[in-house]
Amino acid sequence: MLDRNSQLAVPDESFFIPLLADRHVARVDADEFLDDLRRLETVREWGVPLDKVRARLPDRVPIARAIAAIYEVYAEQQGKPRWGDKTPMYMRHLMLLRRLFPGAQYVHLIRDGRDAALSFLSLPEGIAFETWAHPRNPAGFAALWRKEVAAARRLGRRVGARRYLEVRYEDLVEDAERVLQAICSFAGLPYEASMTDYGGSESGEREHQQSLRRPLTPRLRDWRAEMAPADVAVFEGVAGDLLHELGYEVSGRPDLRGRVRRVAYRGQMGAWRATTFAYRRSPLWRRRHPLLQ
Repeated sequence: MLDRNSQLAVPDESFFIPLLADRHVARVDADEFLDDLRRLETVREWGVPLDKVRARLPDRVPIARAIAAIYEVYAEQQGKPRWGDKTPMYMRHLMLLRRLFPGAQYVHLIRDGRDAALSFLSLPEGIAFETWAHPRNPAGFAALWRKEVAAARRLGRRVGARRYLEVRYEDLVEDAERVLQAICSFAGLPYEASMTDYGGSESGEREHQQSLRRPLTPRLRDWRAEMAPADVAVFEGVAGDLLHELGYEVSGRPDLRGRVRRVAYRGQMGAWRATTFAYRRSPLWRRRHPLLQ
């Protein structure tokens, strides 16, 4: 919907911001940075001319400037002056985003975690960006959802209302025009009626995003009808406090087992982050990612 705005280019999920930040840390060698981009499937799919990215990169440019150049060229190719990103995985990297883009604005789209779990856990194998820290059951997803939503709300309190807007998924599907007008006002964009006409997007061609072919549908997922009572109890045992804080209907609150699961998940994510950083900094990364362009 936001990509339908004539002033804003929002490509498909990128996944590469933490990767490039890990590989180059502070300042980049422009040619080495371009060599990395030639290995990224996403950059190739976006159709970003790498010579135009290179033209924006003086040597030893800060990594944030180098990453922004990719989006700037993409937006330029679309004939738009501004760019954004909609990669859900970046909920795990909010402090990195804040450091790289200190003037960024954030639109936080919150959905009832139980409905989100139904959607996430039904994804076909190979669709989601999977790691050994990837949630595979309602308890694991509840720990992820609670941690990420709470972290984003903390970020919102730090950066303030001019840079953080909280939006409910349920409100968006009920009254898209009203919610999009609020987002545009927040972001300094003109509201355009065409933003609700998202049919025909490339995303809608993907197997797991066929719902983009239909009108906005409230309760496309409904945990009350689709989630087993035992799974509801497990989810609320981990994240019932945040569901309650957000005003969602709950019948249970976190229990001891749920709190243990939250702690275990934080440890698992910490170990995954350390392992991933070491791998990306090693020569092994390039050996496993051959040149594509």
